[in-house]
Amino acid sequence: MMMTPKFVSYLLFGLMLGLVGWLDLATPLITVLFSYFALEKLTFIRSKWLAVVLFIILVLGIFYGFVHFIRQASNALPDIAATSIPKIIDYAKHHDIKLPFEDLDLRDSDSLKALVINTVKTQFRYLGNFAKVATKEFVFLVIGFVVTISLFINPKLDLDRGKHLFENNLYSALCDEVTARFRSFYRSFATVMGAQITISTINTALTAIFIVAVALPYSAVVIGVTFLCGLLPILGNLISNSVIVGIGFTKSPQLAIAALTFLVVLHKLEYFLNSKIIGDRIRNPVWLTLLGLILGERLMGIPGMILAPVVLNYIKVEAAQINLSKKEKEKEKEKEPLFALRDDS
Repeated sequence: MMMTPKFVSYLLFGLMLGLVGWLDLATPLITVLFSYFALEKLTFIRSKWLAVVLFIILVLGIFYGFVHFIRQASNALPDIAATSIPKIIDYAKHHDIKLPFEDLDLRDSDSLKALVINTVKTQFRYLGNFAKVATKEFVFLVIGFVVTISLFINPKLDLDRGKHLFENNLYSALCDEVTARFRSFYRSFATVMGAQITISTINTALTAIFIVAVALPYSAVVIGVTFLCGLLPILGNLISNSVIVGIGFTKSPQLAIAALTFLVVLHKLEYFLNSKIIGDRIRNPVWLTLLGLILGERLMGIPGMILAPVVLNYIKVEAAQINLSKKEKEKEKEKEPLFALRDDS
């Protein structure tokens, strides 16, 4: 097979994604993608430098708000667990509802409550280590911001174009193809994340109205968790829903059931939004998205879950642009579809 610049660019881009996972560099990559997405939205003012200034102000504001939210969440979530879990266990016991704790060798409910509460509170304490993690990742974040601003000001990769010995040279051609790969990857990110942000914003706004209407405790934490979890497809809703229903139990089982009913209705509406906002743009099977989320989490943690739908969409977009020869098309037609049913009668 001939090593064309386009083929080499695919190899280099695949190697880059492999190194991101191997060297745990998902954070700076996501920083670059999100930052460029924000800078692109600020280009309505036409002046790139003014857009950069506004972007820096925006980043500082988001960072301050996020740190404040993490402090509130690290204090509130253990309290929510300590209050809601005993009530959930008592409610289930009173109504003869079997919980998935029966395999444990525990005779009384007090021991069961203590075990579950300690387990959940231990997990939530990891939020308290966010400052330490953020300190380690701070250099990566700064590098990501600098790289993004540099790309925004001057996106050219071949700075000496026109000065080479040959106009049609390998380096310039390779730079063009590598730029095309990165541009396609960014467009996949903008498509996926733009849709997720839109749906998460709508979901958060409707959830906020419900929270205010029923005077749900810890409203600021719930709204923040709902928006952030909304950026994760499929699994994000499960996390935020669990938090909301758990907080509902801190007041009464009736409020928890009302919250669950509201969330079910809301996510039925979200199915329509997904089909219109995400489905028309991405159109990946749910099982494939879930598989990507699992692999992304195992390889890179939460950043991997964010990147997984982007990588899936990028692969689909790039593969759809590759034209097969006539013979290869005929071979593809002869193949049976996946899980085809045979009629042996």
